[in-house]
Amino acid sequence: IGEGLVEQILLDELGCSLSPKLRDIQEKHKHHLMEKTETLVEHRPPGTTLEPQRFLINERYVKLIVVSTDHFRQRPQNELIQTGVKHEECLKKTQTRLEHITPNKLFRWNHQSQCVPHAVMVSGVPGIGKTTLIQKFVYDWVTGKHYQRFAFVFFFRFRDLNRLGEVSLEEIILQQYPYLEGQIGDILEDPERLLFIFDGLDESIHQIDFRSSKLSNPKQRTDIGEIVVSLVRQSLLKGCSVLMTSRPTRLGSVNTDVFQRIVEIMGFLQRDRRIFFNHFFGNEEWSEKAFHYVQENDTLYTFCYIPAYCWIICTVLSMCFRAQPTITDQLMTSLPKTVTQLFVTFVSNILANHSQNTDGAHTARELLTSMGWMAEHGVMNHMIVFDERHLESFSVRNDKHLFSSFLMESGQPPDVDYTFLHLTLQEFFAALVHFIDYDADRLQETLDKAESYEDGRAEIFLRFLCGFSDSTTRSMLKSHVGELSTQAARHVITWIREKTTKQRSDKPTRGNRDLLNVFYYLHESRNKALVSQCIGSNNIDFSNVPLSPLDCSVLSFILQSCREIEVNLSSCNIESKGLRQLIPALHNIKSLG
Repeated sequence: IGEGLVEQILLDELGCSLSPKLRDIQEKHKHHLMEKTETLVEHRPPGTTLEPQRFLINERYVKLIVVSTDHFRQRPQNELIQTGVKHEECLKKTQTRLEHITPNKLFRWNHQSQCVPHAVMVSGVPGIGKTTLIQKFVYDWVTGKHYQRFAFVFFFRFRDLNRLGEVSLEEIILQQYPYLEGQIGDILEDPERLLFIFDGLDESIHQIDFRSSKLSNPKQRTDIGEIVVSLVRQSLLKGCSVLMTSRPTRLGSVNTDVFQRIVEIMGFLQRDRRIFFNHFFGNEEWSEKAFHYVQENDTLYTFCYIPAYCWIICTVLSMCFRAQPTITDQLMTSLPKTVTQLFVTFVSNILANHSQNTDGAHTARELLTSMGWMAEHGVMNHMIVFDERHLESFSVRNDKHLFSSFLMESGQPPDVDYTFLHLTLQEFFAALVHFIDYDADRLQETLDKAESYEDGRAEIFLRFLCGFSDSTTRSMLKSHVGELSTQAARHVITWIREKTTKQRSDKPTRGNRDLLNVFYYLHESRNKALVSQCIGSNNIDFSNVPLSPLDCSVLSFILQSCREIEVNLSSCNIESKGLRQLIPALHNIKSLG
């Protein structure tokens, strides 16, 4: 092992010998990839006229924590929520037991699988930075920083591959890198010098079954799934290496035993969150105020491990600060306190900018209705990539001003795909549409369906529905989209009430974890009267349910809305931060177990 590892490290640092012809084409290939990877684009607040800013990747890249994992195999909770919980555990183990994997070690000896991996899977929730990590990985290869044993690195996005029918591996490569046409045969002759990167398995519409493969000829035409599986299983180009990314939810439904290393991106540690805020604001006072505000709000801070969430939070706060340059106490108290309010502020600022720059297009309400039903269809069917057929089916009109503020386009006509800026924004619109275009039967059907999913896919969507039951939150959008349905709010409140009653009467199946989820719904609703009605002075038993600081923050809100209540928190493993969250509620507790 020792000799092999030394040889591997030397190869990675010194590279491999190539013929003059291949050396020339390799330089051309590296130059092409350098242009694609050397800059990071930071989008400015949607709906504004500000152009995206570009930064050199080495100046702007913030380190992400990557750890060995296989915990996607059993995932009864929503992936963002579960990873958030796991992230808190990761923080505790940072200096001790967790195996941290830096990008330059992804293809080094793996003690768990007892081999040098040739197939590596990088898992991560939406917005956590999978694509950015891959961009940095390719950039570091191009600049000679690591993995010089690979003579050629080929990068593909599953989203782009969705458009292809039957095709050969050679054709896939040449479509993306046409300048390799004269040398492709020679390049593929030495598979051990090749690395194939496939980004976004969760976005693939192809059947991907890693259990078997038959393909062995790179010239043979077949479907994309067969080509990818054959590369991973080594029946095609034996000796090549494959790096793939995916959301955890997709990995829970495929056989991943063929990967010799599986890692998960855990996102930002606290110091990295701070660096992100400093980079974003470029103004010490704003950065300090914004970070302190978010740090004091457990609901917002917990999700800050996700870079895309950090961007949304910073965007919202910068919009608020710009609207009132003098940062007063009154401004700070008016900032969003729940995830629903965060996204309401985000969207309402975009709509405000749109109304100033309107070009006579259809109204915001019409777009949010059609786009909302498409978003809901996606949430309920695990779909995050849409195409022209979906836009036509849901009557979504591509109004360049407003449409592009919420949806991103990729590809060239006629093969254009669309995704929401973030999955959570899609979930937000899926909930909002029920308050814009309320139908009692449809909402009830959606609630029933959302509850039936055991993979937690609708959990954040349900929290948004509960958030919109708050009249103050709804009023923030009124000037842009008109009245939101109070009937929908009453419908959701009735559902919360029934859900609470059911959870309290049923025998706990997951150690009262389901009741805690209901408490999150109540917390998002901000409805203290509803909490008092639902909980009253009944006992609350969370014994043996591990409670994170965020859980304690939610529980504190519930307890402060009740009177004379008995609570059992024995064996909950509550940390000191969680205990501090509970202090304001102690005077409402009759007895504490």
